[in-house]
Amino acid sequence: MATQSFKTNRKILLGEDNNALVLLFAINALVFVLINFVKIVYFLSDIPVELFYKQILDWFRLPASLDTIATRPWTALTYMFTHQSIWHLLSSMLWLWCFGFILQDLTGNGKLIPIYIYGGFVGGVVFVLINNLFPILERGIATTEPMLGAGAAVMAIAVATTTLAPDYRLFPLINGGIPLWVLTVIFVAIDFATLSSGNAGIGAGHLAGGAIGFFFMRQSARGIDWGAWMHKLVNWLDDLFNPEKKNSQKKKSEKLFYQSGPKPYEKISNVTQQKLDEILDKINQQGYQFLTDDEKSFLKRASNEDL
Repeated sequence: MATQSFKTNRKILLGEDNNALVLLFAINALVFVLINFVKIVYFLSDIPVELFYKQILDWFRLPASLDTIATRPWTALTYMFTHQSIWHLLSSMLWLWCFGFILQDLTGNGKLIPIYIYGGFVGGVVFVLINNLFPILERGIATTEPMLGAGAAVMAIAVATTTLAPDYRLFPLINGGIPLWVLTVIFVAIDFATLSSGNAGIGAGHLAGGAIGFFFMRQSARGIDWGAWMHKLVNWLDDLFNPEKKNSQKKKSEKLFYQSGPKPYEKISNVTQQKLDEILDKINQQGYQFLTDDEKSFLKRASNEDL
């Protein structure tokens, strides 16, 4: 694919500001620590563990009943960041890192969180629909067990990444590398193998998450960004609660506007590296597909030169 024709020399580092992958790790870990801290308090207080599930955990995980959801609508979002056991958390975060790192490398920092949220939300909706449209199948197919974990969201990221670059090579030193789609097949097989036979509603939710990841990336290839409204909302909230930051950026841009023009007699000896850095920054923030034809042409020429 076109996105594989040029390897950027600027990776999105783990310590970089606004790193979407690290932010997802942090939220999942924080929720896990918070819930288990409360669970330990219950345990040390000799409070029955059943009360912990009813009084605490049920306010985070997504219920199958529409009546219960009506009183806890936020669970459609919180469940995808909630993990009950350490192994459940580590498994989800491992697969998130495997696919999320590749997706970030190929498309920049703006696609990961929208795909995660879309996949988790749609997966939750399908889970609820399965359990309410087919109540007769509660025994053996559907389930009234609440849904929790990042399974549907990670499935969306895995499928989105594979849709973008199915032939992306992992471990290239091993016989030319392993295609990404092979890893995706392994992930899907493990994911459904770990679901019990009575969790078809959860399995359907994971499939729906994968489907939304596929369609998200297909629309992105056509220039339609389903996550644009999320970024606009975050920027609006950031400007709303940080007016000083907005004003300082405005003053800085105005200052640069009046002072950025070069002197008529000034000679710029080398702007090639500067332009390359600007293009690489654009790839990291927006993705390769948002480059103009001129930028892609320059990038192709730069890849054949020693800058």
